[in-house]
Amino acid sequence: MAQHIAILDYGMGNLHSIAKAFEHVAPEAHVQITDRAEELHAADRVVFPGQGAIGQCMQRLRTQGLDRLLGELIAQKPVLGVCLGLQAVVAHSEENGGTDCLGLLPGTVTRFPAGLPETPGGRAIRIPHMGWNTVRPTQDHPVWAGLAAGERFYFVHSYHVAAAHPAIAGQTHYGVEIASALASGNLFAVQFHPEKSQHAGLRLLRNFVAWQGA
Repeated sequence: MAQHIAILDYGMGNLHSIAKAFEHVAPEAHVQITDRAEELHAADRVVFPGQGAIGQCMQRLRTQGLDRLLGELIAQKPVLGVCLGLQAVVAHSEENGGTDCLGLLPGTVTRFPAGLPETPGGRAIRIPHMGWNTVRPTQDHPVWAGLAAGERFYFVHSYHVAAAHPAIAGQTHYGVEIASALASGNLFAVQFHPEKSQHAGLRLLRNFVAWQGA
């Protein structure tokens, strides 16, 4: 039976771009963009994408009852968080004057400090962190299969989770060390956009399709 991949639709994120990427790496799969609880529960795996501001993200999730549903889904099946989908799973974000997030993992999302040099003696980093940067896996996880340390992925964000996070699965340097991936149980979440990251990103998505979860 073909896999059913559900992409969570709460009105934020480049949903069709990530759907096309999954259709490319898993052409036999049924890829569906949906906000319906019964369809998300019926899926074999779920993608939690997002881009934009965390305040609006959390408001939309709560209005649609998807905040509670996400916790249920992560307990049942593999879930991939992308960009805001990583930030939203921790407890709190400093963005939008302070925003309570899903609290599925501990931690706080903070803004990149202004004026930090990108390299010793180098120019100050630009905010947002936009463009290609390297990711170093910090744990042996099936979603990293075939991806070497230092693979480059595409980022767009102004806020980040610190690299000291207990669930860190990948690390990136941009003025400071940040958590570019978190992994806990059935959840694997990345700060970068795999659907925009060419061959490395497609390999990561293919690995997620093959991963059976915790």
